[in-house]
Amino acid sequence: MKTVIRAAIVLGFAALPASASAQGTSFAFGQVLQDRGLPVEVTSDSLSVDQNDNSAVFTGGVVIAQGEMRLAAPRVRVVYLPDRSGIETLEASGGVTLTSGQDAAEAQNAAYDLGTGMIELNGDVLLVQGSSAISGDTVIVDTAAGTARVSGRVKTILRSGSDQ
Repeated sequence: MKTVIRAAIVLGFAALPASASAQGTSFAFGQVLQDRGLPVEVTSDSLSVDQNDNSAVFTGGVVIAQGEMRLAAPRVRVVYLPDRSGIETLEASGGVTLTSGQDAAEAQNAAYDLGTGMIELNGDVLLVQGSSAISGDTVIVDTAAGTARVSGRVKTILRSGSDQ
């Protein structure tokens, strides 16, 4: 999936006529607002649980689903709430792909705080929305608001209304 997204981004960048750089920009992410109360489904090749620190590590083709949102990575650490009543955070590493509706993002690492609904993607972040793409060092996705903010050497290709 990561190869397909990267190929689509390269083709999208090549087809777009103008470019712009900025230090930070905000935009919508995902087609619908994410309901943080929805169950989180995790699929992986293996699981290691540590009762001492309320965590679990999923490895090998990890796919996490919550509503319309999907996160895929080679390794994901899940930290449970102190009372073990639910998940506090998800920490994905090793190359992460996040999708929500028609929007997709990839990065080296991601952290999802289920309490706040905030997802932070770090390291060579690439976001795709339809035929548009944007890259930066860090992307913060607010699943409650359905928005995202890109920072750290942001680069995007912009289309005028007549080019679409």
